[in-house]
Amino acid sequence: TIQLFNGKDLYNWAFKLKDPAVDPATVFTVRDGVIHITGNPFGYMRTKDPYSEYKLHLEYRYPVEATNSGVFIHAQLPDTIWIKTFECQLQAGNAGDFICMNGSSMNEQKDNSRVVKKMAASSEKPTGEWNTVEVICKSNTIEVHINGVLQNKGTGVSQAKGYICLQSEGKDIEFKN
Repeated sequence: TIQLFNGKDLYNWAFKLKDPAVDPATVFTVRDGVIHITGNPFGYMRTKDPYSEYKLHLEYRYPVEATNSGVFIHAQLPDTIWIKTFECQLQAGNAGDFICMNGSSMNEQKDNSRVVKKMAASSEKPTGEWNTVEVICKSNTIEVHINGVLQNKGTGVSQAKGYICLQSEGKDIEFKN
């Protein structure tokens, strides 16, 4: 088991923000074992090491209002705002969609769309409550479960290894565990 977040600080994470003049320490903070991301400016925090063949567990919530964020899977360097990655969408109402960003691809894409819609009705909890996300990456397949419901499965993914990122997009979101 690899613990990506120690509950105390973000020492093993790197940061990318659309506005390089903004100090990442004002966007990404830790308090009481929870990562708080303001959502502004747009960007992400990413693991310093790449991963493959893993099961990622995390919990998230929108503390004030339902908004937009995501978890990037198999993100590729170099760090750019529109990094090559698979976004596991956490946008309220659409948690579990995949977005194939900057040239990433999977078999489930239709009509050259970057979005692969989730397979089931929303399994998200109301604003303020914690949601559980499990992402399983095995070979060239990615599965995402939201609160125990299989929401999506991508096969034939174009990259099967990369960094894990938590997105800053829109407004406040919190992550733990």
